[in-house]
Amino acid sequence: MKEKIQISGFTDEELLKKYKETSDSEYFGSLYNRYIPLIYGLCLKYLKDQDKAQDAVMQIFENVVSKILNYPVLNFKTWIYSVAKNHCLQEIRSSKKEIVVDFNSEIMESEDIVHLLEEKDEQEDRFKILEKCMELLPPPQRVAVNLFFFKEKSYIEIADITNNQLKSVKSFIQNGKRNLKICIEKNLK
Repeated sequence: MKEKIQISGFTDEELLKKYKETSDSEYFGSLYNRYIPLIYGLCLKYLKDQDKAQDAVMQIFENVVSKILNYPVLNFKTWIYSVAKNHCLQEIRSSKKEIVVDFNSEIMESEDIVHLLEEKDEQEDRFKILEKCMELLPPPQRVAVNLFFFKEKSYIEIADITNNQLKSVKSFIQNGKRNLKICIEKNLK
């Protein structure tokens, strides 16, 4: 009983470190219990169904319990929130439901690219320009942009696939998007 009192006093980082060191599920269980309400609320917000939200919470934590051992997680709360959000978006995509989305650049990563491609008449020419510009990107940016925009992979999935850190993946996508925008603008003139 004394050990449980000590565990409940641990910070997220301490629990995560202990879990990674020992693989003792009690440490991860404590983290799990802290974040169930947050993750459930997030899933309910996106999935709009209590049963689906409950299922999603279970799936998220089942996936995370093994994967977390290989991730350099600096802030568990931010990381698990991001994982849960990506999971919900994947669930929505896979169920083929339409979502009303506010298309602004803060939310829609590909807005600039989509907008640029809509400005010209010939669809085939636009895709040729896009392909040419994609080929000109440095390989890490090209791979990350392709996986994110065309394969609809999340940041975390891309990090898994490419063996890059999450921060690097975000940087590759942002820089790749900027470089694509510049290249497309040049070629559309």
